[in-house]
Amino acid sequence: MEKTAPTLVENWQGPRLDAIYDDMVSLRRAIHKHPELAFEETNTAKIITNELQRLNIPFEYDGKGNAVVGRLSGTERSAPTIALRADMDALSGMENTDLPFASTIEGKMHACGHDAHVAMLLGAAALLRDTPPKINILFVFQPAEEKGGGARVVIKSGVLKGVNAIFGAHVTHHYKVGEIMVAHGVITAQSDRFRIHVKGKGGHGARPHEATDAVVISGLLIMAMQTLVSREINPVHPSVVTIGTIQAGSAPNVIAEEAQLEGSIRTTLPEVRKQLHDGLQRMAKALADLHNADINVDISEGYPPVVNTHQEALIARRAACQVVGEKGLMMMDHPSMGSEDFSYYLREIPGCYVRVGARSEEQTYIPLHSSEFDIDEGVLKVGAAFFDAVARQAAHYYRQ
Repeated sequence: MEKTAPTLVENWQGPRLDAIYDDMVSLRRAIHKHPELAFEETNTAKIITNELQRLNIPFEYDGKGNAVVGRLSGTERSAPTIALRADMDALSGMENTDLPFASTIEGKMHACGHDAHVAMLLGAAALLRDTPPKINILFVFQPAEEKGGGARVVIKSGVLKGVNAIFGAHVTHHYKVGEIMVAHGVITAQSDRFRIHVKGKGGHGARPHEATDAVVISGLLIMAMQTLVSREINPVHPSVVTIGTIQAGSAPNVIAEEAQLEGSIRTTLPEVRKQLHDGLQRMAKALADLHNADINVDISEGYPPVVNTHQEALIARRAACQVVGEKGLMMMDHPSMGSEDFSYYLREIPGCYVRVGARSEEQTYIPLHSSEFDIDEGVLKVGAAFFDAVARQAAHYYRQ
């Protein structure tokens, strides 16, 4: 029988949120100035551990490449436990924002808002420490979301053993500050990578009959692959096949003997994923036979889809309503074809991943991972309030 979470009765306090806002801004900007890539987040971890110490919240940290996990015991230690997660890592790329606190590390920037996620969760920790609910809370500051699947490091550590649910949030320009998107079911896509090696026979450009052109074969394969989605997959099932790189040839008058193509496959359903994998292998084999070449296809599994569980989405929805009201609660029209390693947590325990609007009324839309990406820092209040509210909602729900 489905449980129903009662209306939240322990609301977050606006004045308290205002009081910690400047601290959240300072933390976010300090992290933004010193971005660190996956599994390198030592300075970021130091900022986090310093703040947890200041808040007198116990934490665990095993050094570079690991998560920082703060622990807040509820008013009843035997109560259930939830986890709140923020990712720490930055991206490769040159920042082009002209912010006074722009990246000081050449070739690295916080283009995905993880600096904001850390500040939001630290803000929530401050709120929850002042008036702890009747639930135990883990504050999980995770490394390597962008590359390397840092969620698996957290899971392998065993820190989530006995946790009833996990909640995460991500800033986005798809929504304005004061808007939170909550949905159950599939939220993001499965992401897979592939590498195709085409081996033909090299030769002189003047004597093509003596060669097997790897470039021509690659071109035919690229065009054939476009029909995998457009003609073989049911159009109501989202899927994307992308060729991102191709390398071949050494000179204008030499027929290339080898070519290498790399790309990605995005799907939301396992049966569609299998159909695309099988179709790619089938097309490669057919072209190899047709042109007397060798074509090897290597597909590596990426992040699984994020699939929010129904009850946890209900908790998150009620929390979002407490923070932004019904008008600020956004629904999802369709799953994102992006990917997120929060999915690994949801394979182990129930949970919900939401999106928090980070665009002001005046800002134009800027996509995540853009060199110009920035946020309206008002989102820090919304994110901290959401994490605070979702913990209090969970305290009511899991104690029924």
